This record gives sequence, structure tokens and C-alpha cells, in this order.
Amino acid sequence: MNTLNFTEYTPPDVPLDVIHADHEVLLMGKPAGLLSVPGKGEHLSDCLITRVQAAFPEALLVHRLDRDTSGVMVFALTAHAQRHLGLQFEKRQTKKTYVARVYGTMAERTGTVDLPLTSDWPNRPRQMVCHETGRQAVTDWRVQRYEDDVPATRVRLFPKTGRSHQLRVHMLALGHPILGDPFYATGEALNAPRLMLHAENLRFRHPDGGKGMSFMSKCPF
Repeated sequence: MNTLNFTEYTPPDVPLDVIHADHEVLLMGKPAGLLSVPGKGEHLSDCLITRVQAAFPEALLVHRLDRDTSGVMVFALTAHAQRHLGLQFEKRQTKKTYVARVYGTMAERTGTVDLPLTSDWPNRPRQMVCHETGRQAVTDWRVQRYEDDVPATRVRLFPKTGRSHQLRVHMLALGHPILGDPFYATGEALNAPRLMLHAENLRFRHPDGGKGMSFMSKCPF
């Protein structure tokens, strides 16, 4: 793994943001700049799952968000809930909505990106579009508004698959990298205080009874 991007890992010192907790699931708001799980090496040990387990020792990992992405994450509080939720993610039964600010003015108001992705091995953890060996990756998107001063476009992103760096590479492929992206943005597009990507909403079926539930994390930008 290319560790260059982690050499100055300074995770934010903020309290836990508990969105919801019951007997099966725990919903948390992850801050930007904090790993979801530990990286390789003691300097990358501070992460959300470790912080969560300090307060909720029974918490189990279900999915991840990139270090620089903020937003809602679900953790399981029982082995049953972990299996149930894991299958929902695997079978694409969860619904995720992200908010992003991308560089430039998008010409269309809505669209879909259907481009297969694979690891860019010499430049890991970067991903890239590859029609030969890539795995299917599909993202719907919709413009919220245009920002003339940057210029930038605020968009909502609806991933239909869950590939690594999917939203970041798909926006880059459209010619509109996400502002502040340390891996994929260049030039003016890097002029942002953080990666402008936030997991705003997560919908899934509750492991106890199957009721549909929806949880939000307010976008901080």
C-alpha cells in the first residue's frame, strides 16, 4: 500500500457523533480525516471502530468510508445484525446518498456513470477505470446547484455499487474531480480544506423485523 498519503495522519479530536442506537444497530457520524479501521502501523491505529468500541464494546464493523469522507456509518451490535446488514450491502439492498462539491460546471443536470473499476496497482490505493479487468461500478448523479465563485457544482451522488473510491473516480471520469481530493484532484481543484464528499443518508432494513429505516448525517460543507 502506498503510505505517502498517511505520513501526516492527524485524526480529528472530536467526540463521538451518535445518530441512533438500539439493541441491534448503532449509527455514527464519521468525521473527515479519521480512518474507519486501523491502518498498518501504530501511527494509524486511531480510527472510528476503535473509538466506537471504547464506548460500545460489542460494536462490529459492517462497512467503511474512506478516511477523508465524512458521514453516516452503521455498526452492528450483535453477530446476527452484522450478518444481516452485511448481506444487505453485498446484495446492494442498502440505499446510499452522498453530497459532493466537484470542480467545474457540470453541463447536464442529471446522469449515470457506468464505468468498471480496478486497482491502479503501482499507485495504490488509487483506483482506475479498466474495461478489461474492472468490476462493474454504477453511479447516478443529480446537480443541486452551481457555485460560480470557484467554479464548482454541488451534486448528490447515488452509488448503485460499492467499489473502492467509486464516486471519486467516476466524478474524475466526467472531468469534474471532487474538490480537495488528495488522490484525484489537481491544480485549482485541490483548493479546498478537505475532500468535499459526505455520506448524507443511509437506508437499510433493520435486522430485527426487517423494517425499512433511514438515517441522515448533516453535510458540514
